[in-house]
This record gives sequence, structure tokens and C-alpha cells, in this order.
Amino acid sequence: MRMCVATAAGVALSTVAVAGASASAAAAPARQAARMGRAGTSLAAASPGAQLWAKRYNGTGNNADVATAVAVSPTGGTVYVTGQSYGTALVVDYATVAYNATTGARQWVARYNGPTGSGGSVPSSIAVSPDGKTVYVTGKSMVSQFGDYATVAYNAATGHQLWAKGYNGPLNNDDAATAVAVSPSGGTVYVTGTSWGKAGGADYATIAYNAGTGAQLWIKRYNDTSDGTDNANSVAVNPTNGTVYVTGQSFGTSASGLDYVTVAYGASGAQQWVKRYNGPGHNTDDPHSVAVSPDGTAVYVTGQSWGGQAPAWDYATVAYNATTGAQQWAKRYNGPGNAYDLANSVAVSPSSGTVYVTGQSAGTSTGADYATIAYTAATGAQQWINRYNDTGNGTDIATSLAVNPVSGTVYVTGQSAASGLYDYATVAYTSAGTQQWVKRPIGSVLYASSVAVSPTTGTVAVTGSSTGDYTTTAYQG
Repeated sequence: MRMCVATAAGVALSTVAVAGASASAAAAPARQAARMGRAGTSLAAASPGAQLWAKRYNGTGNNADVATAVAVSPTGGTVYVTGQSYGTALVVDYATVAYNATTGARQWVARYNGPTGSGGSVPSSIAVSPDGKTVYVTGKSMVSQFGDYATVAYNAATGHQLWAKGYNGPLNNDDAATAVAVSPSGGTVYVTGTSWGKAGGADYATIAYNAGTGAQLWIKRYNDTSDGTDNANSVAVNPTNGTVYVTGQSFGTSASGLDYVTVAYGASGAQQWVKRYNGPGHNTDDPHSVAVSPDGTAVYVTGQSWGGQAPAWDYATVAYNATTGAQQWAKRYNGPGNAYDLANSVAVSPSSGTVYVTGQSAGTSTGADYATIAYTAATGAQQWINRYNDTGNGTDIATSLAVNPVSGTVYVTGQSAASGLYDYATVAYTSAGTQQWVKRPIGSVLYASSVAVSPTTGTVAVTGSSTGDYTTTAYQG
């Protein structure tokens, strides 16, 4: 259903992904004939929103390359981008690129083409260890006619591959990892996704690896009692105690359809709690993103939920007690167009006092707009909402949101239609909701997929694809 909605809105989800959310396993579309000129001249940053640099990456196959996720090192010195990139064999590989965060100078490129080297590999998520020494990328790699999880660890300074681990589920069918996260100590890497089980349906499959060696520490599968479809979309780790939270959609009963299901595991893999959210429409509810408050007390899940009347998709954001799983509140947002409202990303303020959600929301006469909402973390009371509509009243889809861990500034990025073409559009808001700046590189077909913020300098890194290449842009925060 999500694919149908997105296509109707004017963009295929195979070209976008959220860091920590699922990415399409389909190959990228054919490369367009036109190409932008080389970008990458470092620019002086005189004020917030000033472009620092822009860099392109064209893979070895000189074909369509789509960046899906970006992360910044804990020191703020390096920007890491991963995505799918055609190799010389005209098969997509993982391609992970490291840039100097200040100048945009490329530091290294590492490619991974799976255990067989011939099937095709599509990454979905990237994470950096707390000590900044290791980068982890996960996704799906084709083995024979089916896909397996594929998780790769790289030396953050050199790009040297440290280890690569696959996972083939019990049915020996299609398995796709959608998200990766690292424990607060840096000793464990957690990967989640969707894996076919013996009962014949898809299950959540969450794996813990030793961060240094890649040795599997434990694996946990979640299969609802109905033996229906269970698709894990996102994972987050509690920064205070290492508890792991996985969210996704799970078939409940014929009366409820697909629901949000969030599962908490202790660091040792013991299941602590499972919570379901069934929207008022008792139909498809699909969570896209999970976040934990910096103080470790609460877990927040957001996504899309059927409201009950066609075509009433709403944002639905749910807060849980991180220890017990008790639902603290649930808030829905139905935009002015009373149609398609799909939340894609959630983040929490550095004080743990505010929860931010963004996505796409139908307007009355403006098509889809970015809609970013701030909720009081304790109660769910709405603090503010801001909508972003491009000047052409086209389709605007926010794909990713990040919060500056020092200043609390909120950054939203996505794709925005103007003059018949999509641009990156990145918007900065103060914690009080005041728009600070909007930046949109114009002149080509651009799809922004992910945003990250330097924890030290506040540099904002946005990545995605532009006319068949990765394009990564850095702005002054």
C-alpha cells in the first residue's frame, strides 16, 4: 500500500530511504542521459545555511547510483555515505564513501559486491561506532535467486573491510536487513529486517554481532501468533542501558490488519516487552522510524496509519515507557487535504523534552507538502507544526529529520518538485519552530534521502541522488 501511495504522489520509494528504515531492494532506474557538471568546490561558510561543499560519486559502472543513508563521525570530522552503485559487471554493489566534513575531500571509497560477487547488493542503513573507529553498513545481498542480510564493517579511517556477515533465514528464502545500530559501549552491532520463517510468513529477525570480530552473539525472531507478515523497519538502542528496540508492521487479525509492533530486547537478547498499535481504521498501520530519548526513559515510533475513511492516511506517533513498554500517548495528524499523510522520520531533542516528526502531508491545493510537528515528549501535546510547500505547489516529500545535539536545531530534508523536476530541499527550524533557512540546489533531478548533523560543529550533511550519481551536500548549521 505504501508503494501505491507514493507512486500516486509522484515519486517511487525505490529512490528514497531513511537512515534506519527500509530501502527498496530493486535496482536503481536506468541512468538518464543528462549529467550535471562536476560539483565540489569548497565554499566559505559565512552564515547558517551557507553551502560548505557539494560532492558527487559516480560508480565504476558509470550507471545509476543512489545514495540511501548518511552518518557523521562522533568527532564531527568525517561524513560517511552509503548506497547502491553499479559496478563494471552492471550489477549493483554497496558503495560507501568517506568525506572530510570540513572540505568535502574524498577520503576513501569501499565497495562490497556480496559473497558471490555476482548477485547484486543494496544497502539500507549506516552507523558509526561511538569511538569513531568503525563504520557499519547493512542491507541485502543476492545469493542465487534470493537475498540474504549482508552486514559489513569498515575501518573508519581507511575504508579497509574488517568483516562481512550474511544471514539466511530458516526458509532459505528472501531476507533483507533494513536497519543497523551500535551499542553505547561500541561492543555490539545490531541489525534488523525481514526474514522468511518456517511457518511460511515473513518475520522480524534481529541479530547481535560482536563489533570487533563479526561473531554472531544472538539472533531473535518475532513471529506474531497469526503467522502472518511481520516486517521490521527500524532499530534504535537505548543510550543508557543498551536495550534494543525494533519496530515494524505485523499482521494481527483479520479485524485489525497490519499493526505497528514494537519489540524491546535486553542487551543479552532477552525479550522484555512487545507492544502493538492498531489505528482507528483497523487496517494497515506501518511504522517507519523509532527513536529513544537521550535520557533513555522513552521510545517513540512514527509512521502511517489508516484513519478509517478513504483516502485518510494519517501520521501516527506513539510514545512508550522504555522500561515497561506502557503506552504513554498516541497522537495522529490528518493534514488539511484530509488525504495522504505519511510520517517518515522521528527524532528527540537533546533535552529529551520534545519529539519531532516529519513526512509528507496533502494540502488543500498544494499537493503534498513537508509537515514537521513538535510534540511535548511527556504528554504528546502539540507544540508547533510547520509545513513547507515549494513555489510551484508540486509534490514535496520529507524523507529524513535530524536534530543538532547541542543547539536543538531541527533539520528536515527530502525531495521537492519545482518546474517539473525534483530538487533537494532542506529546511532548518529552531526548537521553537521558527524557520531559519531553506536550501534547494536547483537545476537537475535530485532525490534527497537522508540527513545527519555533526555533533561538534553542527555541519549538516544531506545525501541522495542526482542525475544518476550520489550527491552529498554540506551546509553550515
